[in-house]
Amino acid sequence: MRPIRARRPLTSLLTAMAAVCLAVTAAPAAQAAPTGAEAAGKYIALGDSYAVGPGTRTYDDPNDACRRGPLSYPRLWAAQHTSYSFVEASCSGATAAEVKSQQVPQLSADATLVTVQAGGNDVGFVSVLQTCILTLDDKDCVAGVDAAKAAATGVLPGTLADTYAAIKGAAPGARVVVVGYPRLYKIGGSCGILGLSDAERSALNSAADVLNTVLAQQAANAGFTFLDPRPAFDPHTICSGNTTWVTSLEWDKLNESYHPNQAGHRDGYLPALNAITG
Repeated sequence: MRPIRARRPLTSLLTAMAAVCLAVTAAPAAQAAPTGAEAAGKYIALGDSYAVGPGTRTYDDPNDACRRGPLSYPRLWAAQHTSYSFVEASCSGATAAEVKSQQVPQLSADATLVTVQAGGNDVGFVSVLQTCILTLDDKDCVAGVDAAKAAATGVLPGTLADTYAAIKGAAPGARVVVVGYPRLYKIGGSCGILGLSDAERSALNSAADVLNTVLAQQAANAGFTFLDPRPAFDPHTICSGNTTWVTSLEWDKLNESYHPNQAGHRDGYLPALNAITG
């Protein structure tokens, strides 16, 4: 029989999960020199909280709802490729539709590289995490994950197709890299019976797999490149026993939970992006 977990205060959990994927409006883009004729290329980063700073614990402005910071993989790539001008349009909480409406207008015809990471917020992953952490019964978590996967396969493809078409129209000459999401947990790993059950962890991992499948297919349909982070991240997931590249639920760092940490951006996403772009 599975040990019973103590219920956490609902208000605290809702605060935590709301902070994971903040719903925000468009914010000014961060830019880096050089610009214009001096630049060898132009890189524009689009996306949600996975493409900015939550989890790195280092921010340009901790009070800015976008939660941008210098240790995210787009910033690190731009720092390594100083001949490129850089525009950061990504912002925490963005859905794919919001990327289209709020971030795509920051693209320009002279862009040579675009990364876009969005889709997790569209399938209600915050609600899924709430359910899995609060519930004492695995079946409630699994049901929530099933609903998220249904949204990923039913509604998300059309939204992504619209967003990707808008990106192609605004930056027709750019190489576009669609960035995927890591699995969160090692099943049967070092966490033991504490926290979520392996059934719940497996369900959450399966949601990431379905989401990545949809992203990869829509990227292929648009003629874009898909960056799959799972091979790099899998040995470094929660409960892996190795250096962890994603944060778990941290009550003292609520808005940083379940995001890539500094190592995840630096050692996970950045090398994978460099392998594609050179």
